[in-house]
Amino acid sequence: MDNITNEELLHLIEQATAGDKSALETVILSVQDLVFNLSLRMLGAFPDAEDASQDILVKVITHLSSFRGDSSFSTWVFRIAVNHLKNYKKHMFAKIPLSFEFYGDDILNGKMDDVPDLTQDVEKSILAEELKMSCTNVMLQCLDVESRCIFILGAMFRLDSRMAGDILGITPETYRQRLSRIRKKMAKFLGEYCGECGNGACHCIDRVNYAIKNHRISPASLDFTAAKPISARTMVEVKDAMEAIDDLSEEFSFYKTYQSPEVLKEAIRTFLAGTAFSVIQNA
Repeated sequence: MDNITNEELLHLIEQATAGDKSALETVILSVQDLVFNLSLRMLGAFPDAEDASQDILVKVITHLSSFRGDSSFSTWVFRIAVNHLKNYKKHMFAKIPLSFEFYGDDILNGKMDDVPDLTQDVEKSILAEELKMSCTNVMLQCLDVESRCIFILGAMFRLDSRMAGDILGITPETYRQRLSRIRKKMAKFLGEYCGECGNGACHCIDRVNYAIKNHRISPASLDFTAAKPISARTMVEVKDAMEAIDDLSEEFSFYKTYQSPEVLKEAIRTFLAGTAFSVIQNA
């Protein structure tokens, strides 16, 4: 969390709730990447993740005075974010539910041969990378919301079972069991269909034009390849040695983490410059 020690963070939170606007901004900046990346995995698309992240960060701001330090601040923020995202209905895939059966059928039977060149002079290798990152995120939408939360916390953020169980309101053992099952389900699908991550016939570079035609990627808006990647370990508090849940721990290393888009940062600065600071002062 931006190299802020827990002691320093607690002091900043105390200053923020006492009315220090600069301290409040520092606190929010320390968790915005965490919130954005969780939102992106849960919702699948950059625009939806930006909107949901702004909502979540506003909740963090307006409820900051209720943080008592009983858990780590990141755990507290995760809990707010997870509860918000599990009930979030404004994103694209809330209206277009997906399944592994649909995804698999599209890979096997999608008609790609007659699609013209739609790359608009963008290098096909760049578009293929965009499709890979988009596909692996959208694929998460094939999981039910609870399973998606468990998989994201375990496979991407690599939270230990105690912390993840605390966030989700389940026991560490239950979390480990569910995560193991979900990982195996995801790995089975990738191994069967994906030629990038498994032994399947699907290769991103062969499906670029098909994906453009079906509005899955756009040469004019390369959200994933344009985003700046960061190390996941800069965002969350994790154990030095992650629990050996199963042998799939590194299977999903292609899930990158990103810096928050500038539009999100600017939205939070605008919010802080408005009425939000008086809400914190009067909480």
